[in-house]
Amino acid sequence: MLGKPSEVEPASRLPALSNVFNNDVAILCGVILVAWVLTLLAAATGQEHLLHHNALIKHHPLPFPLKLLLFLATWQVMTTAMMLPSTLPLVRLFVRASREQPQPRLVLLTFLGAYIAVWTGFAIVAFVGDMGLHWLLYHWFWLHQHPWIIAGFTLLLAGGFQFSGLKEQCLKACRHPLSFLTHHYQRGLQAAWNLGTRHGLYCLGCCWALMLVMFAVGVGHFTWMVVLTAVMTLERTWKRGRELVPVIGVAFLVWGVLVLLHPNWLPDLLGGHA
Repeated sequence: MLGKPSEVEPASRLPALSNVFNNDVAILCGVILVAWVLTLLAAATGQEHLLHHNALIKHHPLPFPLKLLLFLATWQVMTTAMMLPSTLPLVRLFVRASREQPQPRLVLLTFLGAYIAVWTGFAIVAFVGDMGLHWLLYHWFWLHQHPWIIAGFTLLLAGGFQFSGLKEQCLKACRHPLSFLTHHYQRGLQAAWNLGTRHGLYCLGCCWALMLVMFAVGVGHFTWMVVLTAVMTLERTWKRGRELVPVIGVAFLVWGVLVLLHPNWLPDLLGGHA
C-alpha cells in the first residue's frame, strides 16, 4: 500500500528554493514546451485528427501491434504536455535531493521513466478497452444508434470520481511533494524507479477518470488538452485546488446527465463516441 503523506505545505507554497530552475528542470520544461508546440501545430495545420486514437481504430488497416505503437507515440506527447507540468514541484525537489548521488541525471531519468511507464500502462489498458467499446458499438445496434451514451457515462464516471476517497488521498500526495519526498526518498537507481512508480500511481489515482474524458474527446484534441491540463494542474498545485475538485465533479455530473437526456448537449468536439 502507498504511504499516507502528512499535511505540510502544498506545492503552490513550497520554499523559494523549489522555484529555482537548474539545468535539468529547465530542459524538462523545454520538453514540455515542445510537446505543446507539436500538438498546437497539428491543430493549426488541420492534422489534429492524426493524433486521435479513434482514427487509428477506425480508419487504419494496420495490425493491432502497430496501431498500439502509433497510439503510444501520440500518448507520450500528450502525457508530457498534460501530466509533467503538475509534476514539476516534485521534480525540482528530487533534483535537489539527488545532486550528491553518482550520476544524478541518470537517477532523474530513471525517476521520470518510471513515472511515464505507469501512464503508458494505463494507456495500453485504455486503448484496448476503447477498441472493445468500438467493437461493441458496431455489433450492438441499439448502442450504434445511441453512441452518445458512452460519452455521457464517461462524464458521469469522471464527475463521480471527483468525490471519492481515493481521489482525495492521491491528491494529498500530489499537493505535498516535500512530504512525499521526505517519506519515500532513497538513494540509488532502483530507489529512483520505485519513487517514480509510486508517484506515478498517485498521479494516476488522481487523474485516471479525467484522462478517460480525454479518450472520449479523442487523444490529441488541443482544446480539451488545454482544459483538462488546467484542471489537473490547478487541482494538484493551486492553494485552493481542494475547493475546485467538487466544482469540477458537479460540472461533469450535470453535463453527463444532460448528454444522456439529449445528445444535443454533446458538442461536436466530443464527437459522440469513445
